[in-house]
Parts: sequence; C-alpha cells; structure tokens
Amino acid sequence: MSTYIHKSYNVSVLLYHAVCPAKYRRVVFDSRVDEVLKEVCLEIAARYEITFLEIGTDRDHVHFLMQSVPTYSPTQIVQMVKSITAREIFRREPSVKKQLWGGAFWSSGFFINTVGRHGSEEAIRRYVQEQGTDKDYITLYAQQMELF
Repeated sequence: MSTYIHKSYNVSVLLYHAVCPAKYRRVVFDSRVDEVLKEVCLEIAARYEITFLEIGTDRDHVHFLMQSVPTYSPTQIVQMVKSITAREIFRREPSVKKQLWGGAFWSSGFFINTVGRHGSEEAIRRYVQEQGTDKDYITLYAQQMELF
C-alpha cells in the first residue's frame, strides 16, 4: 500500500502505473526472468527512492505500480528501471540475449499513467496482480474503473 513520503520540504504520494514491452514484443518473461526482474527491482528500491507496490509480468510485457518522490520525473523513473533491469537480466540470464537481437531488452516506448491514491490505486493493483492469467483484462479494468 502506498504511504505518505515525508521529506524536509515536502510530503508526497506519487503513484505511477507503467507498462514496458519487451523488444519486438518477444515472449521472454518465463518464471526465471520474472524472478530476476523482481530481484533487480528490489535492488533499485533499496538504492533509489522508488517503491514497487506491484509488478505483474505477462509473456511479452511488464506492468509496474510504483511510488516515488518528486525528485524524479515519470520518464526518468521508467528510463532508470528499464536501463538497470535490462542490464541485470542480460547479465544474470544470458540465454535471453539470444532471443533478442540488437542488444536491447525493452522496446523504446512505454505507457505511464498517474494513479490516484483513493479510488483507482486498488483497481490498478488488482489489474497488475492478475497479469499472465487468462482473464479479459480490458473488460475487468473498465468494470473496476466504473466503480470509482
């Protein structure tokens, strides 16, 4: 659950839902890559002021529900996460590099959305948790958003 982050001159609750597709939308997220991704995200959280509230992987993309401080822009957060996770996944799981030619793990684009603390955070949390299962996400997401 998100919390208020108290700094010397501000208090914030900044929540972001980001979606990052793998390069060429390749199916690269198996259980081992998923595990490495989550380990690396814990390392990012320990080093930077980014908290990963949820991480949901599907076969060819990842959903992140993150909280950060106003020091970083949303683009800086995504660039940092994509850069560090790509480098570490390639280092820890060399077989993934064979699936992706050109040396890039993530596609250049991404989706990012702000999430309100009261209302849509829980809907986004459930949506991210359910990644990789065979549910109709668009209908589920739309139904949950109508509740708020």
